[in-house]
Amino acid sequence: MRGTPFIKMHGLGNDFVVLDARAKPITLDDKAAEAIAARHTGIGCDQLIVIEKPQRKGAAAFMRIRNADGGEVEACGNAARCVADLIMRETKADSVTLETAAGLIAARAAGKDRVAVDMGEPRWGWRDIPLARDCDTDHLPLTLDPLIDGVATSMGNPHATFFVRDIGAIDIAVLGPKLEHDKLFPQRANIGVAQILARDKIRLRVWERGAGLTPACGTGACAALVAASRRGLTGRNAEIVADGGKLSIEWRADNHVVMTGPVAVSFTGTIDPSLLPA
Repeated sequence: MRGTPFIKMHGLGNDFVVLDARAKPITLDDKAAEAIAARHTGIGCDQLIVIEKPQRKGAAAFMRIRNADGGEVEACGNAARCVADLIMRETKADSVTLETAAGLIAARAAGKDRVAVDMGEPRWGWRDIPLARDCDTDHLPLTLDPLIDGVATSMGNPHATFFVRDIGAIDIAVLGPKLEHDKLFPQRANIGVAQILARDKIRLRVWERGAGLTPACGTGACAALVAASRRGLTGRNAEIVADGGKLSIEWRADNHVVMTGPVAVSFTGTIDPSLLPA
Protein backbone atom coordinates (compact mmCIF):
# COMPACT_ATOMS: atom_id res chain seq x y z
CA MET A 1 0.00 0.00 0.00
CA ARG A 2 2.87 2.40 0.70
CA GLY A 3 3.38 4.78 -2.23
CA THR A 4 0.10 3.66 -3.81
CA PRO A 5 -1.53 6.21 -6.17
CA PHE A 6 -5.11 7.28 -5.46
CA ILE A 7 -7.86 9.37 -7.06
CA LYS A 8 -10.17 11.47 -4.90
CA MET A 9 -13.65 11.63 -6.45
CA HIS A 10 -17.15 12.60 -5.40
CA GLY A 11 -20.76 12.44 -6.46
CA LEU A 12 -22.64 15.44 -5.04
CA GLY A 13 -20.13 15.68 -2.20
CA ASN A 14 -20.37 11.99 -1.25
CA ASP A 15 -16.61 11.48 -1.55
CA PHE A 16 -14.33 8.54 -2.26
CA VAL A 17 -10.69 7.59 -2.29
CA VAL A 18 -10.30 5.27 -5.28
CA LEU A 19 -7.43 2.77 -5.51
CA ASP A 20 -6.67 0.66 -8.59
CA ALA A 21 -5.64 -2.91 -7.73
CA ARG A 22 -6.13 -4.46 -11.17
CA ALA A 23 -2.44 -4.53 -12.14
CA LYS A 24 -1.04 -5.09 -8.65
CA PRO A 25 -3.08 -6.47 -5.73
CA ILE A 26 -3.54 -4.19 -2.73
CA THR A 27 -3.66 -5.62 0.79
CA LEU A 28 -6.03 -3.50 2.85
CA ASP A 29 -7.35 -4.25 6.33
CA ASP A 30 -9.97 -2.38 8.37
CA LYS A 31 -7.41 -0.27 10.25
CA ALA A 32 -5.64 0.86 7.07
CA ALA A 33 -8.95 1.73 5.41
CA GLU A 34 -10.04 3.72 8.46
CA ALA A 35 -6.71 5.59 8.53
CA ILE A 36 -7.02 6.59 4.87
CA ALA A 37 -10.64 7.69 5.33
CA ALA A 38 -9.95 9.83 8.43
CA ARG A 39 -10.92 13.46 7.76
CA HIS A 40 -8.24 15.19 9.84
CA THR A 41 -5.30 12.79 9.69
CA GLY A 42 -5.87 10.83 6.48
CA ILE A 43 -6.97 11.65 2.94
CA GLY A 44 -10.59 11.82 4.03
CA CYS A 45 -13.62 10.14 2.47
CA ASP A 46 -17.02 8.61 3.10
CA GLN A 47 -16.00 5.40 1.33
CA LEU A 48 -12.74 3.83 0.21
CA ILE A 49 -13.07 2.11 -3.17
CA VAL A 50 -10.71 -0.53 -4.53
CA ILE A 51 -11.00 -1.42 -8.22
CA GLU A 52 -10.06 -5.07 -8.74
CA LYS A 53 -10.10 -7.57 -11.58
CA PRO A 54 -13.62 -8.90 -12.21
CA GLN A 55 -14.66 -12.33 -11.01
CA ARG A 56 -17.74 -12.67 -13.21
CA LYS A 57 -17.97 -12.79 -16.98
CA GLY A 58 -19.16 -9.58 -18.61
CA ALA A 59 -17.89 -7.25 -15.88
CA ALA A 60 -15.10 -4.77 -16.57
CA ALA A 61 -14.00 -4.60 -12.93
CA PHE A 62 -14.93 -5.53 -9.38
CA MET A 63 -15.64 -2.56 -7.09
CA ARG A 64 -14.81 -3.26 -3.44
CA ILE A 65 -16.32 -0.78 -0.97
CA ARG A 66 -15.25 0.11 2.55
CA ASN A 67 -16.98 2.67 4.74
CA ALA A 68 -15.09 5.33 6.69
CA ASP A 69 -15.02 3.04 9.73
CA GLY A 70 -13.05 0.49 7.68
CA GLY A 71 -15.86 -2.07 7.36
CA GLU A 72 -16.69 -3.56 3.97
CA VAL A 73 -20.18 -3.01 2.52
CA GLU A 74 -22.12 -4.27 -0.46
CA ALA A 75 -23.24 -1.26 -2.49
CA CYS A 76 -22.68 2.46 -3.09
CA GLY A 77 -24.52 4.18 -5.91
CA ASN A 78 -22.51 7.40 -6.07
CA ALA A 79 -19.25 5.43 -6.04
CA ALA A 80 -20.56 3.20 -8.84
CA ARG A 81 -21.08 6.29 -10.99
CA CYS A 82 -17.56 7.52 -10.25
CA VAL A 83 -15.85 4.19 -10.97
CA ALA A 84 -17.96 3.69 -14.10
CA ASP A 85 -16.88 7.12 -15.34
CA LEU A 86 -13.21 6.29 -14.75
CA ILE A 87 -13.42 3.02 -16.66
CA MET A 88 -15.49 4.46 -19.52
CA ARG A 89 -12.90 7.20 -19.98
CA GLU A 90 -10.12 4.62 -19.83
CA THR A 91 -11.74 2.32 -22.39
CA LYS A 92 -13.30 5.14 -24.48
CA ALA A 93 -16.68 3.38 -24.12
CA ASP A 94 -20.07 4.86 -23.35
CA SER A 95 -21.20 1.99 -21.14
CA VAL A 96 -19.69 -0.45 -18.64
CA THR A 97 -20.71 -3.25 -16.29
CA LEU A 98 -19.28 -3.30 -12.77
CA GLU A 99 -19.26 -6.17 -10.31
CA THR A 100 -19.96 -5.54 -6.62
CA ALA A 101 -20.70 -7.68 -3.59
CA ALA A 102 -24.37 -6.91 -4.28
CA GLY A 103 -24.19 -8.11 -7.91
CA LEU A 104 -23.60 -6.65 -11.38
CA ILE A 105 -24.28 -2.97 -12.07
CA ALA A 106 -24.72 -1.60 -15.60
CA ALA A 107 -23.75 2.03 -16.17
CA ARG A 108 -23.78 4.41 -19.14
CA ALA A 109 -22.69 7.93 -19.94
CA ALA A 110 -25.59 10.37 -19.58
CA GLY A 111 -24.10 13.68 -20.72
CA LYS A 112 -21.09 15.76 -19.66
CA ASP A 113 -19.79 14.44 -16.33
CA ARG A 114 -23.04 12.58 -15.73
CA VAL A 115 -23.56 8.83 -15.42
CA ALA A 116 -26.69 6.68 -15.20
CA VAL A 117 -26.44 3.49 -13.16
CA ASP A 118 -28.89 0.57 -13.08
CA MET A 119 -28.96 -0.23 -9.37
CA GLY A 120 -30.99 -3.40 -9.91
CA GLU A 121 -34.22 -4.50 -8.28
CA PRO A 122 -35.26 -3.27 -4.84
CA ARG A 123 -36.27 -5.87 -2.26
CA TRP A 124 -38.35 -5.50 0.87
CA GLY A 125 -38.87 -8.92 2.36
CA TRP A 126 -37.81 -8.82 6.00
CA ARG A 127 -35.02 -11.33 5.36
CA ASP A 128 -33.83 -9.31 2.35
CA ILE A 129 -33.17 -6.12 4.34
CA PRO A 130 -32.27 -7.99 6.65
CA LEU A 131 -34.34 -7.46 9.79
CA ALA A 132 -33.99 -9.35 13.04
CA ARG A 133 -37.55 -10.66 12.87
CA ASP A 134 -40.58 -10.97 10.61
CA CYS A 135 -42.50 -7.70 10.41
CA ASP A 136 -44.23 -5.37 7.94
CA THR A 137 -41.43 -3.60 6.07
CA ASP A 138 -43.89 -0.96 4.80
CA HIS A 139 -44.53 0.07 8.41
CA LEU A 140 -41.54 -0.72 10.60
CA PRO A 141 -42.24 -1.33 14.30
CA LEU A 142 -39.59 1.24 15.18
CA THR A 143 -40.03 4.67 16.76
CA LEU A 144 -37.53 7.28 17.86
CA ASP A 145 -39.54 10.44 18.32
CA PRO A 146 -40.20 12.26 16.02
CA LEU A 147 -39.30 9.50 13.51
CA ILE A 148 -42.08 6.89 13.21
CA ASP A 149 -43.56 4.45 10.70
CA GLY A 150 -40.44 3.89 8.58
CA VAL A 151 -40.14 1.88 5.37
CA ALA A 152 -37.41 -0.75 4.95
CA THR A 153 -35.84 -1.34 1.54
CA SER A 154 -32.78 -3.21 0.32
CA MET A 155 -30.86 -1.73 -2.60
CA GLY A 156 -28.14 -4.31 -2.09
CA ASN A 157 -27.68 -2.73 1.35
CA PRO A 158 -30.19 -2.03 4.15
CA HIS A 159 -32.19 1.21 4.29
CA ALA A 160 -34.90 2.57 6.56
CA THR A 161 -36.68 5.67 5.23
CA PHE A 162 -38.78 7.91 7.48
CA PHE A 163 -41.16 10.48 5.95
CA VAL A 164 -41.56 13.80 7.77
CA ARG A 165 -43.39 17.10 7.25
CA ASP A 166 -40.37 19.32 7.96
CA ILE A 167 -36.96 17.80 7.34
CA GLY A 168 -35.28 20.91 8.76
CA ALA A 169 -36.70 20.12 12.18
CA ILE A 170 -35.06 16.67 12.33
CA ASP A 171 -31.67 16.31 14.03
CA ILE A 172 -30.51 13.35 11.98
CA ALA A 173 -26.99 13.58 13.43
CA VAL A 174 -28.48 12.62 16.82
CA LEU A 175 -31.20 10.22 15.70
CA GLY A 176 -29.33 8.53 12.84
CA PRO A 177 -26.66 6.65 14.82
CA LYS A 178 -29.22 5.41 17.35
CA LEU A 179 -31.44 3.98 14.61
CA GLU A 180 -28.47 2.65 12.64
CA HIS A 181 -27.58 0.42 15.59
CA ASP A 182 -31.13 -0.58 16.59
CA LYS A 183 -31.46 -4.29 17.33
CA LEU A 184 -34.02 -4.56 14.51
CA PHE A 185 -31.09 -4.27 12.06
CA PRO A 186 -28.59 -7.12 12.58
CA GLN A 187 -26.28 -5.64 9.91
CA ARG A 188 -27.09 -2.05 10.95
CA ALA A 189 -28.92 0.20 8.48
CA ASN A 190 -28.69 3.42 6.50
CA ILE A 191 -31.24 5.86 7.91
CA GLY A 192 -33.03 8.20 5.50
CA VAL A 193 -35.24 11.15 6.44
CA ALA A 194 -37.42 12.32 3.56
CA GLN A 195 -39.87 15.15 2.93
CA ILE A 196 -42.22 14.97 -0.06
CA LEU A 197 -42.00 18.31 -1.90
CA ALA A 198 -44.12 17.26 -4.90
CA ARG A 199 -45.26 14.10 -6.70
CA ASP A 200 -41.91 14.12 -8.48
CA LYS A 201 -39.59 15.72 -5.92
CA ILE A 202 -38.24 14.48 -2.57
CA ARG A 203 -35.93 16.24 -0.11
CA LEU A 204 -33.63 13.65 1.49
CA ARG A 205 -30.94 13.43 4.15
CA VAL A 206 -29.20 10.15 4.97
CA TRP A 207 -27.21 8.90 7.92
CA GLU A 208 -24.97 6.23 6.36
CA ARG A 209 -23.95 3.24 8.46
CA GLY A 210 -20.26 3.39 9.12
CA ALA A 211 -19.88 6.83 7.50
CA GLY A 212 -22.31 9.21 9.19
CA LEU A 213 -24.20 12.13 7.66
CA THR A 214 -23.20 12.52 4.02
CA PRO A 215 -24.02 15.23 1.44
CA ALA A 216 -25.67 12.56 -0.74
CA CYS A 217 -26.37 8.83 -0.73
CA GLY A 218 -27.12 7.10 -4.04
CA THR A 219 -28.63 3.90 -2.71
CA GLY A 220 -30.49 5.99 -0.11
CA ALA A 221 -32.01 8.09 -2.91
CA CYS A 222 -33.12 4.92 -4.70
CA ALA A 223 -34.59 3.52 -1.48
CA ALA A 224 -36.43 6.78 -0.78
CA LEU A 225 -38.09 6.84 -4.21
CA VAL A 226 -39.10 3.18 -3.94
CA ALA A 227 -40.46 3.73 -0.41
CA ALA A 228 -42.39 6.85 -1.44
CA SER A 229 -43.86 5.08 -4.45
CA ARG A 230 -44.85 2.06 -2.34
CA ARG A 231 -46.64 4.44 0.01
CA GLY A 232 -48.39 6.20 -2.91
CA LEU A 233 -46.69 9.49 -2.07
CA THR A 234 -45.00 9.84 -5.46
CA GLY A 235 -44.94 8.22 -8.87
CA ARG A 236 -42.06 6.04 -10.05
CA ASN A 237 -39.85 8.96 -11.14
CA ALA A 238 -38.57 11.71 -8.90
CA GLU A 239 -35.84 14.25 -8.39
CA ILE A 240 -34.08 13.61 -5.09
CA VAL A 241 -32.74 16.79 -3.49
CA ALA A 242 -29.82 15.96 -1.19
CA ASP A 243 -27.60 18.35 0.76
CA GLY A 244 -24.99 18.11 -2.01
CA GLY A 245 -27.29 18.43 -5.03
CA LYS A 246 -29.84 16.55 -7.10
CA LEU A 247 -30.18 12.97 -8.37
CA SER A 248 -32.74 11.67 -10.85
CA ILE A 249 -34.25 8.33 -9.84
CA GLU A 250 -36.50 6.15 -12.00
CA TRP A 251 -38.15 2.93 -10.84
CA ARG A 252 -38.74 1.33 -14.22
CA ALA A 253 -41.54 -0.99 -15.24
CA ASP A 254 -39.05 -3.90 -15.29
CA ASN A 255 -38.56 -3.29 -11.53
CA HIS A 256 -35.02 -1.93 -11.94
CA VAL A 257 -34.06 1.37 -10.31
CA VAL A 258 -31.93 3.74 -12.40
CA MET A 259 -30.01 6.59 -10.79
CA THR A 260 -28.55 9.46 -12.83
CA GLY A 261 -26.23 12.13 -11.45
CA PRO A 262 -22.89 13.94 -11.71
CA VAL A 263 -19.35 12.72 -11.08
CA ALA A 264 -16.21 14.73 -10.39
CA VAL A 265 -12.49 14.29 -9.70
CA SER A 266 -11.19 16.40 -6.82
CA PHE A 267 -7.48 15.56 -6.88
CA THR A 268 -4.95 12.76 -7.27
CA GLY A 269 -1.99 11.79 -5.12
CA THR A 270 0.07 9.05 -3.52
CA ILE A 271 -0.44 7.49 -0.09
CA ASP A 272 2.46 8.42 2.18
CA PRO A 273 3.94 5.54 4.22
CA SER A 274 3.45 7.46 7.47
CA LEU A 275 -0.31 7.44 7.02
CA LEU A 276 -0.76 3.69 7.46
CA PRO A 277 -0.73 1.84 10.79
CA ALA A 278 2.49 -0.06 11.48
